[in-house]
Amino acid sequence: MILGVGVDTVSLSRFEGKLTETPRLKDRLFLDIETIDDGKDASLQTLAGRFAAKEALIKALSGDPAIEWHGIEVGKESSGKPVIWLHGNTAQLALRLGVRKLHVSISHDGDTAVAFVVAEGELA
Repeated sequence: MILGVGVDTVSLSRFEGKLTETPRLKDRLFLDIETIDDGKDASLQTLAGRFAAKEALIKALSGDPAIEWHGIEVGKESSGKPVIWLHGNTAQLALRLGVRKLHVSISHDGDTAVAFVVAEGELA
């Protein structure tokens, strides 16, 4: 059963500007592992897509204030398919809501990154 859906778009140029004007923002939004992609620093495009996925997940979980940025890890499988792992309070919240599986899609076009998240499970 679908328990929630979320979508978010990010302007790469606006996102880059925010990262530049607030140097610690990247550390507040991302786990260290998320800032690496295939053994090197993740590109702006990758970071924007991961940020969009986090925002989409927050929407899929109804924006609960217990959600923590570092409780959401966006990465990819060896095939390149994006994946979300939850940690700490965010994982506990998802379990309480009945979420058992997350589906995520991330896409990029020009100056835009977009992500779509579906939260699947059973009503708690």
